[in-house]
Amino acid sequence: MNSLAQSVTLLLLGGVVLRISLADVYLRYVKEGLRPYLIAAGVVLVVVAIATMIRDLRADGPADGPADGLADEAEEHDDGHGHSHRGPSIAWLLTLPVFAIFLVAPPALGSYAAARSGSAAVQRQAEFAPLPHADPVAMTNVDYATRAIWDKGTSLRGRTIRLTGFLSPRPAGGFYLTRILLSCCAADGRPIKIGLDGELPAGLKADDWIQAEGQYTVRQDHNKATRETIVFLTVTSAHPVTPPAEPYE
Repeated sequence: MNSLAQSVTLLLLGGVVLRISLADVYLRYVKEGLRPYLIAAGVVLVVVAIATMIRDLRADGPADGPADGLADEAEEHDDGHGHSHRGPSIAWLLTLPVFAIFLVAPPALGSYAAARSGSAAVQRQAEFAPLPHADPVAMTNVDYATRAIWDKGTSLRGRTIRLTGFLSPRPAGGFYLTRILLSCCAADGRPIKIGLDGELPAGLKADDWIQAEGQYTVRQDHNKATRETIVFLTVTSAHPVTPPAEPYE
């Protein structure tokens, strides 16, 4: 890979970083708070690429006087075959994420990833903030699971809870209502699964997003291999919804 090819690769890489950062596409891969850093990284890559291209184009132009001496000095560092300043061929692999984003645009993590992992463990809490007085109470999967496990469902009893997520298969039949929990990026994503009791609309399949309302139930699934607990919601109503721009919790 010669210097010009390196510059073009950097320009494409910076361009694709800016493309996903200035739209909502980046939310499929990282948390919302990382957007400024992605934009800054994309700008730096583009600026470096353009500056390097300008330098190379000027160096290839006609020169006389002292510049000739610089050209002669550059030739001394040539490998003897007219190919100086070449980078390793493996650098072409940098073009793979560019083509992946522009041609494929990988989706956010979904049921395929969730089915190959147990539900993420929720952290123990000693106190829980009071829930809003009006029903239904919109909650995250993490908040519902935490209250159901560590508060024994005390703050959930008698309340109508609203959860939103995508469907992932339950090994024993039916579906889990699932969201992916991120610490930083999709590479560390872990699913938070809520079992669903009751009737769901017909025709639903894995990866469909739904909004479900219902009540807390003591029913639980226990994964013997991971020792994780999956709590349930008794569904009273549910309907399909459009996937949110930010799919992770």
